[in-house]
Amino acid sequence: MLSYLTNFFYIRNLVSKKRRRMLVCGYDLDMSYITDRLLAMSFPAEQMRAMYRNPLWQVKTVLDMRHSGHYKVYNLCAEESYDVHHFHGRVEVFPFDDNHVPSLSMIKQFCESVHSWLSQHPQSIAVVHCTAGKGRTGLMISAYLVYTGMTADEALQLYAERRTTNNQGVSIPSQRRYVGYWSELLEFPVGISSQRPVVHLPPRSTRELRRIRLYDTVNVDSIFFVVSEMQEVPGQAYQPQVEVARGYCRQVKQGYHRTYSSRYYLSFVDEDDEKTKGGSDGPRMVVQMDTESSTIYQKKCLDYHFEKPVHVSGDMRVIFYEKMIGGRLFYACFNTTFIKGSLLQLKLEDLDKVSCKGKSISGRDFCVELLFGPANA
Repeated sequence: MLSYLTNFFYIRNLVSKKRRRMLVCGYDLDMSYITDRLLAMSFPAEQMRAMYRNPLWQVKTVLDMRHSGHYKVYNLCAEESYDVHHFHGRVEVFPFDDNHVPSLSMIKQFCESVHSWLSQHPQSIAVVHCTAGKGRTGLMISAYLVYTGMTADEALQLYAERRTTNNQGVSIPSQRRYVGYWSELLEFPVGISSQRPVVHLPPRSTRELRRIRLYDTVNVDSIFFVVSEMQEVPGQAYQPQVEVARGYCRQVKQGYHRTYSSRYYLSFVDEDDEKTKGGSDGPRMVVQMDTESSTIYQKKCLDYHFEKPVHVSGDMRVIFYEKMIGGRLFYACFNTTFIKGSLLQLKLEDLDKVSCKGKSISGRDFCVELLFGPANA
């Protein structure tokens, strides 16, 4: 029995060693004050899970002693919940998937709710958690800090310093990307520091997804992908991802092309080329003549061309697998409104949860490319 308990406490220490813990009233809890009024923590668990997460009864005791009557808990978990009466009914749920992103409308609702709660009393605090209290929690707290006037980089950095011991903070690229998206939607009244910003949620931008390409791959001849779109369900806070397309990206071979496909474009521009040509805000579409040697033949590329373009809009996710029934390589989440031009390029550092296999198939210039038709086509 002693060995069994020792293993559990070892696991608890292992899963939380990169997050700051707080010793309060003799309780060692995975909690961090990001500001005086924003508290991040891991899931308040019960029974066996309480041995390596925050024990719910300890969380309740600490919050009731420190912030009696002035705290509200925000649960971001889509996968689990608890009786809200433990926290006197002051619990609000904004559920989305672990290691993923919420819709922009959910971020807006969250920020407005937190702002409304904190405005009720000068001692009010917002307690935010997901499962580990890191990625999803960091995304939403950073979004609220941006809502109060910080830049996206400042908010993410503050969260990293206050929440983690290794200064990593929100480490999933798509989650950081959405904090950046959110910052672009806010307009602050000039000369009025206390007034909350105006949020300009964008209308759903419909795009035609025409091609998916993986540039500069090694040791692989095909990769399976699934494209999904976040959809609202009436009367439900959680917005599931619904599959809209799937297929295999296969090796591009010289001499093979479809006359009706968009073959002739320069898909990848390396850093040296960018500096030579004076830099660029994003990918460029370049007409390429038949007499030229195609850029895609200079590296091994895997490609999928949609015979009929797929209409996509809003919050998207693309997951890549070794094969249809196989390990996940990496994935990425994005919003179609923020795609500049017709080409979305994602380098390895822009992809989420890159597996060891994902790294092994990526060359030096590896890049995932999604080619779109014009907006609202």
